[in-house]
This record gives sequence, C-alpha cells and structure tokens, in this order.
Amino acid sequence: MRKIIFINRYFYPDHSATSQLLSDLAFHLRGGSSETHVITSRQMYDDAKAVLPFDEVVQGVHIHRVWTTRFGRYNNYGRAIDYLSFYLTSMFCLARWAGRGDIVVVKTDPPLIAVPASFITRLKSAYLVNWLQDLFPEVAEKLGIKFIRGWLYWLLKWMRNRSLKSARHNVVIGERMAEYLQGEGIPGESITVIDNWVDNSRVAPVEPGKNRLRREWGLDGKYVVGYSGNLGRAHDFSTMLDAAEILRDDPDIVFLFIGGGVRMDSARKECEKRGLPNVYFKEYQPRERLSESLSSLDVHLISLNPALEGFIVPSKFYSVVAVGKPVIFLGDDDGEIARKIRKYSCGMTVKQGDSAGLVEVIRKLSADQEFSEQLAKNSLAVRSEIGGLGYPLARWKEMFQRIFSLDLSVCDTADDSEIAVRNQGATTSVLREKKS
Repeated sequence: MRKIIFINRYFYPDHSATSQLLSDLAFHLRGGSSETHVITSRQMYDDAKAVLPFDEVVQGVHIHRVWTTRFGRYNNYGRAIDYLSFYLTSMFCLARWAGRGDIVVVKTDPPLIAVPASFITRLKSAYLVNWLQDLFPEVAEKLGIKFIRGWLYWLLKWMRNRSLKSARHNVVIGERMAEYLQGEGIPGESITVIDNWVDNSRVAPVEPGKNRLRREWGLDGKYVVGYSGNLGRAHDFSTMLDAAEILRDDPDIVFLFIGGGVRMDSARKECEKRGLPNVYFKEYQPRERLSESLSSLDVHLISLNPALEGFIVPSKFYSVVAVGKPVIFLGDDDGEIARKIRKYSCGMTVKQGDSAGLVEVIRKLSADQEFSEQLAKNSLAVRSEIGGLGYPLARWKEMFQRIFSLDLSVCDTADDSEIAVRNQGATTSVLREKKS
C-alpha cells in the first residue's frame, strides 16, 4: 500500500503550532488507498525531557518516534545538537520506511531537513513534498544570527533551493513566500499556497458576559488590547509598550500579554521598569480554556519584523479570526497579514514603531462600538471562509489528487478525550519515564 510519510520534530500529543497543524492534517487525511506515517521525535516542545513511545498507532496513523539528544530549545548550541541528532535518526528511519512511489512530506523543523530527505527520497524512488512554515537561512540571517552570514549563508540557501527544485512539489503558507521563492528560481508550477489554520471545532467565540477568564482576571468593563501566543525574536513589543505608556492614565483601556517566548520576559521587565499599571501578563492557558483566553481580548495585536516578510507568516491570525476579534497588525503595510486584513476588512495595520498611530487606532476602536463590531463580524466571516480546517484540508486533498492522482478519504478527527483514551499507553509512558 502506498504511504504518505510526514516528517517533523514534534507531533501529537505535543501542542506546539507545527505539531497541531501536522496532527490535524495527518488524522484527517488518513485512510483510503494509502497509509499515513509520521516520523518525529520522542520530545515535547516545552519539555525536552519528556519521553514518548518509540512506535505506536493512534487514530490509524503510524507514529515512529526516533531517539534524539535532549538539550532543549533554550540553549542555541544544545538546540543545534538536538537538530543534528534528529537529522541522523529521522533519515535512518525514513530510509527504512520509504518505498517506491511513496510521498514524503517534510516540514521545516528542524531547518533544512529537506536537504537530506531529498537524497533519501531519490534513493528510494519516493516523492518529496516540502511543507514550508518558514524559510531558512533567510530568517536566521535577518535576525542577526552571527554565524549565518557570508559564504555559509549562501551555501545553505543554495542547498535549500536545490532541494526545493528537486522536490515533486512545494507547499507554502503565504503569497509573499511564493513570490520570493519564484524570485529564487523555484518554478511557479511546483508551488501551491495553502494557508495555516485553526480547528474551529476546538476554538470558538465566547461572549464577554460568559467569559469566566475575563471575570477572573478583572477585565470586566475594560477595553482589552492584547497579544496572545509566542513572543519571539521576530516580534516587536516596544511599539505596544510605548502605546501603553501613552494610554497609562486612561482607566478604560488595558493591555494584556498571554503566552511565552524568548522575548516575553524582556517585555515583562521593560514594563516593570517603566512602571506601567495598565499592562498585565498571563501564562499560556490550558487548551480547554483557549477559546476563553483568546476571547478575553477585545482586539488582538499581531506583529512581524518587516524584514521577515516572505519568510514567516504569523499563524496567530487564524486563532484571532477563530474567535471573531478585530486585528491590529504591526508591520509591513504590504505584508501577508496586512493583505488579508485589507481583503477581508477585519482590522487595521500600523507601521512598526508608530506608537502614536497605534494609540489612534486603539482609541477609535474602543470609542466606536459599531465600527469594532463590523470588524468582528468580518473576522468571523474569515473564520468561515478560510480560517478553519475545512478549506486547507480541501486544498491538501486537491494537491494530492492533482500531483499524485491520490484520492484520499477524509475521516473525522475524534475529540481530544477519545484520542487520549486510544493513546493512554503513550501518556502513561511519559509520566513513568519522567518520574524515574
């Protein structure tokens, strides 16, 4: 039987962004005339010491978890060693499982995993599909990673582009990314744009009066401007805090940061340094409270360094529209998210660094309830049209049919409780090994 083999460093039950996307797709596209396999690590994104079973079948998906080192993502050198160990063991596993005519779908964690995968797929007469969540080494170079420059930068980019050109197909998550790759010489006919998503069956709007988190956090009666999710090196928080400082004496407007990331502590310390009484910080909320958490904000801030446009697309946009909230994008006016905001009229764009402009937009939204409600309705329309799983799933099915003549049946994904029951052995193994 023909196999579809996905490769990514994280998979269910991990809840990181790339893991959730892959888990949704793998569990929905299983069945039909093909088998679905996933090659991944035994780690969890936020717990490098967690140990998941090597091999198991969950919801009909064959999961092969390979050994890796466990330094974690908070040390760059340790992370590099984790990457290297995954390159080696995952490619050994791929060589074992891939066969003639199989389809190997490779994500971008770790970076450049498609380079060795392209050799294995050619050796095994399989087909390579790249699923590009970001573009390396461009992201590293734009973020100022010291050793990604000069001859090494150009060598890595050449290797990446060669793997893209040799692939049977490439799936990207934004029009700007597709435009950039075509400029790099990747044929347009080998590229399909499929947006990321949020499973609307798990994330839905919660009215303010019914939102327990708003009450618990003391937000009732406030207009809440917030940022939810990972605050990383690609994201700007200075513009947000500058706006909060301008609005510090307005009792009706507060700022809320929910989540984590390498820059969240810096934002917290900067807030304390400035003594801002109108800025609050909360940790990531449990998945069962995600709808309440996202709905606790009246308007969501999304940020991206303009230098990274075409290389990254902030996936949190789909979480925002899933709960029907307006968006303020801080970044390039012609960026991927800015284009979507204009197309669907679901928010506004402010240039990074323009704190006065951000304050003006916030004041308009907080004062003009009719305008805010219209943006929220438009945001819900995006949820219905492209934000949920249905549209991208149909795009993936169409791509497999068009490129590989593979007709996939769609199986409904069971809810988390059913998956947990079927995966009880995995959960028990994690707890047992962590205790030891």
